[in-house]
Amino acid sequence: MRKIETLTLAAALCAAPAYADNHGDKADKDSKGEAELAELLEGYVAGEPVDCLSRHERDRMQIIDRTAIVYRDGDTIYVNRPRGAGFLDKWDVPVFRVYGTTKICRNDQVELVDRATRMAGPVIVLGDFVPYTKPDNEEG
Repeated sequence: MRKIETLTLAAALCAAPAYADNHGDKADKDSKGEAELAELLEGYVAGEPVDCLSRHERDRMQIIDRTAIVYRDGDTIYVNRPRGAGFLDKWDVPVFRVYGTTKICRNDQVELVDRATRMAGPVIVLGDFVPYTKPDNEEG
């Protein structure tokens, strides 16, 4: 019996570094997402948040791990930081639950589905959509 306990402990100790390498520190993952978003928004200025986006405003979507869902519409980038953003993973497929309209709005639910297994994952709730635009470069 003692031999089994020792082998179990040895296996756990060997697996811990591999798990840490593959899963990393939560703060490290969060900061990577924030850095990616900051790089994307470099040179842009935030505008007043909006409640909803119409279909044409959300044609191009990008998920930034553990941080935000980003939509591009022409020269405008809309950033949504949903409640539960810590579950966001660029490899998941977001399934939007839209009720009674073709718009997606604050407080709409998004189910994250694993792309490989097609298993349903967590449900997150959309927040405000913050538009970012580049400032006019007019010299006065």
